[in-house]
Amino acid sequence: MFLSDKWRSYELIDAEGGERLERWGEYILIRPDPQVIWHGERKNPLWNHPHGVYRRQGGGGSWTVNRMPESWCVAYPSVVGELTFRLRPMGFKHTGLFPEQAANWDWAAGLIRGAVEAGREAPRVLNLFAYTGGATVASAKAGASLVHVDASKGMTNAARENMQLSGLENAPCRYIVDDCMKFVEREIRRGNRYDAIIMDPPSYGRGPKGELWKLEDMADGLIRTAVKLLSDEPLFFLVNSYTTGLSPAVMQYLLLTALPEQLRSRAETEVGETCLPVTETCLPHPSGASVRVTFR
Repeated sequence: MFLSDKWRSYELIDAEGGERLERWGEYILIRPDPQVIWHGERKNPLWNHPHGVYRRQGGGGSWTVNRMPESWCVAYPSVVGELTFRLRPMGFKHTGLFPEQAANWDWAAGLIRGAVEAGREAPRVLNLFAYTGGATVASAKAGASLVHVDASKGMTNAARENMQLSGLENAPCRYIVDDCMKFVEREIRRGNRYDAIIMDPPSYGRGPKGELWKLEDMADGLIRTAVKLLSDEPLFFLVNSYTTGLSPAVMQYLLLTALPEQLRSRAETEVGETCLPVTETCLPHPSGASVRVTFR
């Protein structure tokens, strides 16, 4: 279990009946969560006083209550210093940040910082499906040289802003708006290599020509291709998934069998669910699954 329990400006207050009750800075939000299959009593009075409520309607949904500003910022006290992110209520319930990933940010940043302090040149890190750049910001703060890749121009612009908000506007980072698989294939042809790879692919999506993306069908090929970009002395490979059909053990098997033998023999793995502590119950709430591979 990878527990993101260091937040001060985010809190998962309660989770009941298919929904989360959350505090994002000073704003209280209610959002749907398919992992919350239990139905208990909603004792916390904040359930009745939200600033924002997202409800599913048919095949989509909307913010049925919206007393939030257009955007606001939250900070995270990472192991390498404070990180700042701008939030925006988006379609399909999102805010522009996945707080459960903070444990992975700290893990990656700690390895990068350790390598830099040991005298290694700034590790080259490739962040695929990089969204608004949580892992990018943490890795840059730790001293990495980055390539940030996402198919959405809007999300990539948000990542640039998050880097600026965290005082990292001059950090060595290339922002690429592209299909991640196509970018990886071109990087292989170019002969480029990376010391660390982070990927957080979506469960479902569509390509620029309407082609369907389904992670269960694409994960094996994606991982097998991406490992070809690892340098001779890599630091780590991190894969995260929100796809219920891909357990941590399945992803571990995919990743380890994709590694060439000389790297697999040096690999140390951790697998588990990414979790957030629920204030009301003092229990960890499962929010995703991750495989972490470090190389000796």
